[in-house]
Amino acid sequence: MGIKLYIVSTPIGNYEDISLRALKILKEVDFIICEEFKEAKRLLAHFQIQKELHSLNEHNEEESSKELFQLIAGGKSSALISDCGTPLFSDPGSLLVQMCIDAKIDVVPIPGASSILAALVGSGFNLDKFYYAGWLSPKSDLRKKELLCLKNINELIILMETPYRLKAILTDISKIFSPSVPIVVAFNLTLAEEKFYRGSAAEILKIVLDKNLKGEFVIVINNFRPKH
Repeated sequence: MGIKLYIVSTPIGNYEDISLRALKILKEVDFIICEEFKEAKRLLAHFQIQKELHSLNEHNEEESSKELFQLIAGGKSSALISDCGTPLFSDPGSLLVQMCIDAKIDVVPIPGASSILAALVGSGFNLDKFYYAGWLSPKSDLRKKELLCLKNINELIILMETPYRLKAILTDISKIFSPSVPIVVAFNLTLAEEKFYRGSAAEILKIVLDKNLKGEFVIVINNFRPKH
């Protein structure tokens, strides 16, 4: 395979979404770089792949990146995966990728599942332009300031959040944007419980409160306002 770092997208929930190319790469590389051993071992065991694993996460990124780069530069091929989905989106790995690029080592993306794109194409909104805002601050005051800034962006806005902050962020969106702003909450994408909740911020907040929804989600805010 030569000296390469493959950035391999893995399923975001449904293992059937893995690509044939991703499986081929995971089987052929010398070692796999993962975020958490538990998630990686579960994925690899499902596909009966046995491979040397190295951890690269937010707690050890700087030190591990240097060690992993030495292994790659020494002639080994490797695959970088995250706990789920496409690596590097709000996940560690950028430092190692940049080190490889600087050293003229090939960095090869292996496309696959992405919760962002799945949420967008299922939203029903116009996708000509969108703004990826990612993860907001877990601190209430900072999150509200960030949302106030986002309110001025005349685009579709994509937000990521942890399951236990869904109620809080929908409450903030309803207050800061408008109770009537159109949103979509893409809930538990690719799983049996997958659901797209579409409506105003106030309507979706009521559903979330009534159902006490808990699960993975992506929020799409339709903040596009046509210019007259």
